[in-house]
Amino acid sequence: MKVLVADDHAPTRADVCAAVEADPRFEVCGAVANAPAAVAAALREQPDICLLDIHMPGSGTAAIWEITARLPEAKVVMLTVSKDDADVLAALRAGAAGYLLKDMDFDRLPDALAGVLGGEAAIPRTLVPRLLDELRDRSPRRRATAATSGVGAQLTSREWQVLDLMRLELSTAEIARRLHLSQATVRSHVAGILRKLGVPDRESAVRLLRDSGPR
Repeated sequence: MKVLVADDHAPTRADVCAAVEADPRFEVCGAVANAPAAVAAALREQPDICLLDIHMPGSGTAAIWEITARLPEAKVVMLTVSKDDADVLAALRAGAAGYLLKDMDFDRLPDALAGVLGGEAAIPRTLVPRLLDELRDRSPRRRATAATSGVGAQLTSREWQVLDLMRLELSTAEIARRLHLSQATVRSHVAGILRKLGVPDRESAVRLLRDSGPR
């Protein structure tokens, strides 16, 4: 099975490649240092699985969106130092099948990748409780908002990302940096959210999401 590795830290990239190739089930078909190179290598090599750093130049999250859209059969797993809830959720919503941390024992990496290819999710146990808390907090509110606002209020996955960050009271510039978008694009998404939810401003959108949740 072919694995593409993308990480801008050369020593880590080399360690990851060595760990993957130590297992006879896998071969590294490419090792690159940024998101655009990862997308190009994925299209060229057609890997079974892409192992990406989330904060490499060009944005690992952006690479997930493009790779999963253009190569729907390929699995994408993040390998990163970030334990930030927003990074985890952004990666999973973009289409990642796993989110691993670089402090893991790299000897266990091939088994984790094999699990993903077998249909399992690769999430460290330390992140699972926080992820479940986020999902418990948001899913009922998402369903309630959709029910009260009608079908036209259904948001795209990107709009839900923006709304999640609005709920954290991040500014347009901060949301743009977090999602690796231009501020103009973020403003466009915000306008779409307000229109679909039928509210006049950000505060009202966040309040609607909060108030429609379970009491």
